[in-house]
Amino acid sequence: MSEQVREIALESPWAGGRSPFAIGSKKLGMWLFIISDALTFSALLMAYTYARVANPDWPRPFPIYPAVVFSTLMTIVLLFSSFTMVMAVAQAHKGNRRAAARWIGFTMLGGLGFIGLHLYEWMHLIAEGVRPFSNPWGAPLFGATFFGLTGLHMTHVAVGVIYLGIIAFGFGRGKWSAEDVEVSGLYWHFVDLVWMFIFPMVYLMSVQYEPTAGAVGMLLGR
Repeated sequence: MSEQVREIALESPWAGGRSPFAIGSKKLGMWLFIISDALTFSALLMAYTYARVANPDWPRPFPIYPAVVFSTLMTIVLLFSSFTMVMAVAQAHKGNRRAAARWIGFTMLGGLGFIGLHLYEWMHLIAEGVRPFSNPWGAPLFGATFFGLTGLHMTHVAVGVIYLGIIAFGFGRGKWSAEDVEVSGLYWHFVDLVWMFIFPMVYLMSVQYEPTAGAVGMLLGR
């Protein structure tokens, strides 16, 4: 009887050497991190939305050019980096280490391009007088919520670039497996997905609108 119990225990997926959830521990860990980080960004986006709705004088500081054009370009760069990350994962699973490392390098360039464009936009807003608790247009909380939300996302992008660099270096030299490349891809796609929420909520909903004289006349019934 004891021998039978021992055999059952050894066959248990919890006995070690197997994945109890039919998924690698690295991938499971990344999914758990993504869920927790998604909750963090959800809370920040809800806080931003509440602050925006609660303040009737919420600023609309983003003209079509350069702010919306730059943020749209940043979005395109991130979307392209997701494509290059998909190609990197595909090449990794095919065992083509050099090609996978090259595609990861393209993804890193996309991340660096995004950071560069974002910092340029930050400098532009700072030059116009935007500070964490003040700005020349309206509700003082705008600066804190804007810099906090976009800054946290930009930090994630910077960490992702470093992470991808480590994976590319190790995978190209046979140290990491295709699963490691796939796990890094999960992180990168999550960072891109978060931006797909920040872009419309922060930028497109705060576009400057300067009505023309004709539009004002129509509103006044003239």
